[in-house]
Amino acid sequence: MARKPRLAAGRARALGLPTRGTTNQNRLRRVDRWLVGTPMVAQALRASADPLVVDLGYGASPVTTVELAARLRAVRPDLRVLGLELDPERVAAGEAAADPPRLEFRRGGFELAGRRPTLLRAFNVLRQYEEADALAAWATMLARLAPGGLLVEGTCDEIGRRCSWVTLDATGPLTFTLACLPSDLDTPSDLAERLPKALIHRNVPGERVHALLAELDACWATSAPFAPFGPRARWVESVRLLAERGWPVLDGRRRWRLGEVTLDWFCVAPEIPGADH
Repeated sequence: MARKPRLAAGRARALGLPTRGTTNQNRLRRVDRWLVGTPMVAQALRASADPLVVDLGYGASPVTTVELAARLRAVRPDLRVLGLELDPERVAAGEAAADPPRLEFRRGGFELAGRRPTLLRAFNVLRQYEEADALAAWATMLARLAPGGLLVEGTCDEIGRRCSWVTLDATGPLTFTLACLPSDLDTPSDLAERLPKALIHRNVPGERVHALLAELDACWATSAPFAPFGPRARWVESVRLLAERGWPVLDGRRRWRLGEVTLDWFCVAPEIPGADH
């Protein structure tokens, strides 16, 4: 495991480990689209007198932070976005794209550089951590949110075709989302390789997330007659069947057509302290 960076005396301690830094344009478009289209996110941003959005661990290029700022302004035009990275060279790259005070870049980690955001996006940040350390990072970040704030933490592949994330507030996890390009899948359980850290080691028999993926695969098989209409239509029918079979699906056909499904967290929550509530 990589060592935490040593800081000179007198400097604020930025909490966390540097990420690989992999970044591609539009890599996070699926989660951004979900943020813009999800009522609880819009409500949090609109209810804030001065909404700050933090993008934690944006990588070697600031492009996904710039995209996040542009997309979220459809919800709240006056919001401010702050990109945080541990690596000073990455911060310098971000500063070249900055538009203060609406878009800024600084050095920081899980302590969020002392800021209290209304919305915090942390993608592909926790995969290198042990599960217990990732849960501790959740607690650290949640404690630094503004009142009514949300944390969206997850992971995706290098080109953003396979994604999953957890949405949390100060009380803990609320929802779990799978998002994909359906034509990129053989079966929905292909998304298992991109589960968030809190779930990726739990995809084994007896765990709830394993049961979810197995059920979604079964629905996918049942939906085979929809294959001639394309993978998107087959995904929509699979999620419809999932909801029909009693799984707590929270969204509707409009979101399913985008290759998404969002469920209550309790249906995948592992039996570990701090993850289930």
